Amino acid sequence: MKGFGHVDTWVFDLDNTLYPASCRLFDQIDVKMGTFVSKLLGVDYAEAKRRQKEMFYKYGTTLRGLMTEHGITPDDFLDYVHDIDHSPVPPNKALDEALHALPGRKLIFTNGTVAHAENVLNRIGITHHFGDIFDIVHSDFIPKPEMEPYKKFVRQTGIDPQSAAMFEDIARNLEAPHALGMVTVLVTSPENKDAEHLNKATGGTAQDHINYVTDDLAGFLAGLTRDLKTRS
Repeated sequence: MKGFGHVDTWVFDLDNTLYPASCRLFDQIDVKMGTFVSKLLGVDYAEAKRRQKEMFYKYGTTLRGLMTEHGITPDDFLDYVHDIDHSPVPPNKALDEALHALPGRKLIFTNGTVAHAENVLNRIGITHHFGDIFDIVHSDFIPKPEMEPYKKFVRQTGIDPQSAAMFEDIARNLEAPHALGMVTVLVTSPENKDAEHLNKATGGTAQDHINYVTDDLAGFLAGLTRDLKTRS
């Protein structure tokens, strides 16, 4: 199996990857997406949630579905759904220490926004580790798992994907980075209901484009750092 000895760039998804799904932060966004769709389409909340999930599973993000099927402009949607209370995200000293010990460059690649990512990173206490945040605006509103935003991410950040690793909670979002040559790590949690459903529906966790699976990101990073030190 591909190891980490050659890796000098560490790429992290944000939501339900860098913070635990158990804090239910994304539930707030999920509710607001349903409310937005309900108002936009003039349907009740239950029907709005059905359509919202349908778009998420089909297009990668609800926003992409709304832009494709209903022609909305993204700004109002993004501002509305990310206007949430970030206080449920707990500080994570273990993750802070693991990132500090990890040699190389660290970047965020998210289907969310820079502002949302900054709020989350500040809550966790790990902002200072990350040199760049590549968000849905940078990707021209084309979300993961499409290949195009990954290629733009590579161009904009100047990374070599052959010496990079990517951490994600959604299995299909690791297909493109794996194809580009990155080491891929799936971060799982039974609390992450959407990801669990989507991952099962798209082949589970034992797929060729998933090199590693962990349910403890901080522990995984600390372990691989110890391995790298032992081998050096």
